[in-house]
Order: sequence, then structure tokens, then C-alpha cells
Amino acid sequence: MGDLEIRRVAADDIPAIVGMLADDPLGAQRESPDDHAPYLTALERIDADPNQRLVVAIREGRIVGTLQLTVIPGLSRRGATRSIIEGVRIHADERGSGLGSQLIAWAIDESRRQGCQLVQLTSDNTRTDAHRFYERLGFTASHTGFKLPL
Repeated sequence: MGDLEIRRVAADDIPAIVGMLADDPLGAQRESPDDHAPYLTALERIDADPNQRLVVAIREGRIVGTLQLTVIPGLSRRGATRSIIEGVRIHADERGSGLGSQLIAWAIDESRRQGCQLVQLTSDNTRTDAHRFYERLGFTASHTGFKLPL
């Protein structure tokens, strides 16, 4: 990946990640960049689960992207294991640079390495640019997702 390093998230990375999560109209409404405590608690839970990979992409010593990859064994599709890509964020300065494609390619390769037969993701209905991006990478909008806030 050339000048790009992808590694697991460390606690010191949380401010940069939360900044990226909050840097769009949806994230600005739901993230709390001034309070890192809930994110650090979440990181502890993620790190304790062997089926979770929360990573950052680093270029020239700076965090420029992140995503979470979850591996899920299942019964459907003849006992297939699948992965879910979540929380994909690319720093505003890096959008359009190909970084997103590299990060998703890493997630797909890691999914294969983990024995997954399917990679899936969701994207908010309002993120039409993201939908085009995922379709260019070969993903198809084959399902309708539902959420229930608790």
C-alpha cells in the first residue's frame, strides 16, 4: 500500500478518529468530540473481542482514515462466515485520493484471510456519494437495512 500503514487503533488515536466521525452532517449530530470517555470504553470492548478489527490508516505519521471490520460466523449460506465493514471515515484532506479504495481493499483482503465468503456494509441513505463509491468497488445494493434505536 505504498506510503500507507494500516494498524489496529490505540487509545491515543481516539481524538483523531472522533474528529473524523464528527466531520460530516450526520456525525456532527451524533458524536461528542469533547468527551472521549465513551469512545475509550468502546475501544476496550472492541479490543477484547477477537472478531473485531478497528483500524486506522496512517500516511506520513497522520491518521487519515479508519474503519471497523467485524467477522461473523453464521449458519445461513451453508455456514458461511461473513464480515461487516462499519464506521468508514476518510479525513477530508484525503477524500478523492484513492485512500478509501485502499482501505476497503484491506478490509476485503482481511476478510478473505479470516475465511469469510461475503463482505457486507451499510451506508446511510443520504450518503449518495458513498453509495457510488461502494458500487464502483463492486458492492451491490442488494438489501434494505433497518434500525431500531434502543
